Amino acid sequence: MEAALRSNGGYPAQPVRIVEPFGRGGGPDVMAKPVADKLSALWGQVVTVENCPGEGSTAAPKLVAASPPDGYTLLINTCAHAYSAAVNRNLPYDPLEDFAAVAALTSQAYVLVAPGLRTLDELITQARARPGELTFASTGVGTGTHLASESLNILVGTSTTHVPPDPGDDIAATIAKVAQGATDYAVSPIPIAAPHIHRGELAALGVTASRRSPLLPDVPTIAEAGVADYDFPIWYGLWAPAATPAAIADKLAIDVTTVLADPDLRNWFATHGAEPLTMTRTEFARFVRNESERAAQIIKDRGIALG
Repeated sequence: MEAALRSNGGYPAQPVRIVEPFGRGGGPDVMAKPVADKLSALWGQVVTVENCPGEGSTAAPKLVAASPPDGYTLLINTCAHAYSAAVNRNLPYDPLEDFAAVAALTSQAYVLVAPGLRTLDELITQARARPGELTFASTGVGTGTHLASESLNILVGTSTTHVPPDPGDDIAATIAKVAQGATDYAVSPIPIAAPHIHRGELAALGVTASRRSPLLPDVPTIAEAGVADYDFPIWYGLWAPAATPAAIADKLAIDVTTVLADPDLRNWFATHGAEPLTMTRTEFARFVRNESERAAQIIKDRGIALG
């Protein structure tokens, strides 16, 4: 035990901060706080969540990439971190090379919603009959909500037109406009779309993960609704600067796995429609690269202009 403590410098011997890129109330912020609380209790050290939005959600990764590689500044991000390696060639950091993959955290389903349609089959039928005419909203080019819709296009052989968000619109504003008929459909985080679904303003055509969401238990998965093998959840992970010593990164991974197994935390995740992910550091690093390659293939297949 003493040798192990020496190998990782007795980590953590001071407060740890987890930096997130989307701002207070966003998915990473919401997911990070209970994990931070559990790690704080495990370590006997303060673990804080720092909101660092801005620069197209690149400010937080840039900060972490440039931080000392000592395990005291970590990044929590979504699948957007993997996608950005395929989408944005002008980043001030390399999403794959400048970070050490520490741990996968959770995954959640998106929901496919429409204001004027009632079933996924109806959407697909109309899209096939009117190539290029149906429109869908997203949170931006190359984001999960964009690529999830394009993945569906690829699988069912349809072509629909992407409508990026209006300047200044967050995801809530974008989905509110979809509910008003601004586009034909969208893929949305479930908590954002749920109020519109419950008011009857949007129909939930299917959830994007391989299993139904406890937040919308009566809504089928897109695979159940007829598109076999469709699986496009949003997922969250934890990264450290690339040069972080392996002993510290390994301890982080072990301790995150420990807190993810906590029954209270698992119950909290369930109430938010999230499922803990279990991977080794090696498996998570491979998963991130595979997700980046998946995004690159969708971009290529759909001829998406990256600007």
